[in-house]
Amino acid sequence: MDLCLRYRSVTLGIELKVWREKKRDPQAEGIEQLESYLARLGLNESWLLIFDRRKNALPIEERLSTEID
Repeated sequence: MDLCLRYRSVTLGIELKVWREKKRDPQAEGIEQLESYLARLGLNESWLLIFDRRKNALPIEERLSTEID
């Protein structure tokens, strides 16, 4: 886990990934890592942040998303 934020009774695991040129989308790997962290810490929520550093990436407005499972 890249960051573990603890504030009062809230604990939040945060995984950071970088999507680089000629590399595959890191989302699946990040989610898999987060699932492991959540199980180990007994948490129900976490964040995955992916920084898209590809030269031909879509405009930022088209890349932003939020998913809640």
